[in-house]
Amino acid sequence: MNAEIETASLRDSARIAYRRWGVGNPGGRIVLVHPLALDGSLWEPVAARLTAAQMDVIAPDCRGHGRSERSPGPYSVEQFADDLADLMDHAGWSGAVVAGCSMGGCVAQAFAGAYPQRLKGLILVDTTSWYGLDAQASWAERAAKARTEGLASMSGFQTTRWFSDAYQADHPQRVAEVIEIFIANDLECYAASCIMLGAADLRPVLSGIKVPAQVVVGEDDYATPVAASEYLAREIPGARLTILPHARHLTLVERPDDIAAAIAEVTEASVS
Repeated sequence: MNAEIETASLRDSARIAYRRWGVGNPGGRIVLVHPLALDGSLWEPVAARLTAAQMDVIAPDCRGHGRSERSPGPYSVEQFADDLADLMDHAGWSGAVVAGCSMGGCVAQAFAGAYPQRLKGLILVDTTSWYGLDAQASWAERAAKARTEGLASMSGFQTTRWFSDAYQADHPQRVAEVIEIFIANDLECYAASCIMLGAADLRPVLSGIKVPAQVVVGEDDYATPVAASEYLAREIPGARLTILPHARHLTLVERPDDIAAAIAEVTEASVS
């Protein structure tokens, strides 16, 4: 169910690419935000399930990623949240349910803080509100490794973090496709995005989120461990936590049925 790549202009005149499925469907408007160093195409299996339920779905390639303009940093999660607002303006949407995975979950939280009146529901997948006391140093180290050794040198590390052993064995072609997206990144944009995540602290946003919310995490996710999702679910009023057995960090790829179900539940609750 491949969607055509379209583009929109942002407030600073940068161009952002996006995919859209189910244009005009009446079941709800949903924005899907991808993880670091990947792109909106990862959401296609989830989007197929949502459009089958008559939902209108947009998945951008975040600034500096995928087919979007690879504008230089520095970046911030608040800037990426502004980009979502500009994309919604382009689509003519006053509001939407927002789902984000990993980096996309940080962006979704920043959007919740900056645009609460436009947020109709929130789904946070394999993510965190803060990467910890050593975050700036550890993310800077990852950026430096990419610059000096190249992204291909990190592909084995990423594969192990992203996918369970069983998924790797059963879906080698899909794993290879995701790694190909990762390796195709611009090094400077990747480094700027790493620095952005090291600086991000969304904890002050959480208690002010007043929309239907779900938090979903892979049981074996050690990039953003279960404890980080437990914290999100405690701090967001009324949020429900789902832990997916035997899955690692990219549950949107490994478990699209579960992720689509969570998004559909939040969307239905947001319009009830």
